[in-house]
Amino acid sequence: MSVALIRPLVVRTVPVSDPGDLVSCLPDAAPYAWIRHGEGLVGWGEAARAAIPPGPDRFRWARDWVSALFADARIDDDVEAPGSGPVAFGSFTFEADAPGSTLVVPRVVLARRGGRAWLTTIGADRPPVLPASPAAPAPPGRIRYGDGSLTAPEWQHAVARAVRQINDGRLDKVVLARDLTAVAENDIDVRVLLSRLSARYPECYTFSVDGFTGATPELLVRHRGNAIESLVLAGTTPRGEDEADDLARGAALYASSKDRYEHVCAVSSVREALAPLCSALDVPDEPELLVLPNVQHLASRVTGRLSDGASVLDVVAAMHPTAAVGGTPTGVALDVIRELEGMDRAGYAGPVGWIDAGGDGEWGIALRCAQITGNRARLFAGCGIMGDSDPVAELAEAQAKFRVMRYALES
Repeated sequence: MSVALIRPLVVRTVPVSDPGDLVSCLPDAAPYAWIRHGEGLVGWGEAARAAIPPGPDRFRWARDWVSALFADARIDDDVEAPGSGPVAFGSFTFEADAPGSTLVVPRVVLARRGGRAWLTTIGADRPPVLPASPAAPAPPGRIRYGDGSLTAPEWQHAVARAVRQINDGRLDKVVLARDLTAVAENDIDVRVLLSRLSARYPECYTFSVDGFTGATPELLVRHRGNAIESLVLAGTTPRGEDEADDLARGAALYASSKDRYEHVCAVSSVREALAPLCSALDVPDEPELLVLPNVQHLASRVTGRLSDGASVLDVVAAMHPTAAVGGTPTGVALDVIRELEGMDRAGYAGPVGWIDAGGDGEWGIALRCAQITGNRARLFAGCGIMGDSDPVAELAEAQAKFRVMRYALES
């Protein structure tokens, strides 16, 4: 079902002075956000919303809905940059047949990028004026954690079963996720989480769509004109206890045959997805280390040029799910996930991001995230399982990834 509260959309975008911290400008507790290194977009209110029908054509349905809505809009854009004019924020479930994918066009979007800032408003009665400074949000208070769909020992058992299937030759790699529940003393204001995440993890993409909030290190695709970019992450180690330990862990990760092969699988899946869409594609021969406050990753930045006028959602459709969040081969890995994981991933490891009227946008893979509802949060973390994976070590890696959202909730 889709709802356009204002039809046609009457859109006005104007330059504004630097607003400072974008999160501090958000006036309510149900924001939309996409922020990295203090730049990006935040939004609030609703001009239009679409509940995307589940199924294999969901990305095409979403693209067509956005295209028709924005083609009918009356747009006055004095900025004309990616992310100016009307913007739809979206989140897609990991599984194609699962309900819950959504697109929302906020009534107000405030953006800052490359030394420029702008404000977009929708509605003839809404002149483009920066909002007054809102009251500071209240912290969530004391947090109680509980097991999610599987206990830690049950999840370790699932990892061991996956390892046996890999060594029996059924597949090369599978990503197994687990969830954790959290109950706060007070309702959880997403603005608190966004502020903490964007400050602590500036290298990541801090996002929020309908309470689904996190800071993902993995850029699925950035689309600007015909240029596209993707950051592939696979292979992980926790940070060290001191500088020497940290360097040793990074060196061991880079030299690890298990992690390097996992990374090769992920990069290959991205190359295979993008090659048919691109007239040029640059894939690095070797990964680099991406060092974050909680973990280190093997990372490869893939760039290319599209051969036609595909929108960012067309590229998302071709890429999801990557081997980094599903496995290799993809179809078998998805079957193993359904057999062993014991939970509904919902939006975890699905695409999350934004698209504008020109088809440009940025979409990440929803990692290091949680679904917030009232005073409750459901946290997610996952690990790439290979033939020599150790269930104890994989559990420790998942716990390290949970620290991102635990930090956001507890600080």
